[in-house]
Amino acid sequence: MRALDFTPLLRSSIGFENLNRLVDFATRLDGGDGSYPPYNIEKLGEDRYRVTLAVAGFKADELDITVQDNLLTIAGRAQPEPEGEERLFLHRGIAKRGFERRFQIADVVRVTGASFSDGLLNVDLVREIPEHKKPRKIAINGAETQDVVDIQKIAAE
Repeated sequence: MRALDFTPLLRSSIGFENLNRLVDFATRLDGGDGSYPPYNIEKLGEDRYRVTLAVAGFKADELDITVQDNLLTIAGRAQPEPEGEERLFLHRGIAKRGFERRFQIADVVRVTGASFSDGLLNVDLVREIPEHKKPRKIAINGAETQDVVDIQKIAAE
């Protein structure tokens, strides 16, 4: 696989240093089955999202949800069958194998909770934009009205 050069795109951008890391993450080949378990990503509202995984056959205590450094990791570890409960399947179409699914989330997205019902694991997320990242008007001072600002006075307040 050849490396992508984003230099032309980054000439007029500020603060997108991790763009290469995100592209590498998106294009990296999965070690396992990239389609298991199947999942949906829904937009529930202006700033609310939900990731739903179909985890048929798993119990809630066999699932693990972790968020670290903008990476949401959902893993399933199937418990072995108890001794003496050997089952003979004529057809086994419901896969209950271990998995790990990763989702890259933005700095302003926070996981608010998770629920498990009817074989579906729902992970709720919300986008919370901090005040310093919200759009704001910047006043333009003219040469005749330019005030000298005392930095130490502002720091004291």
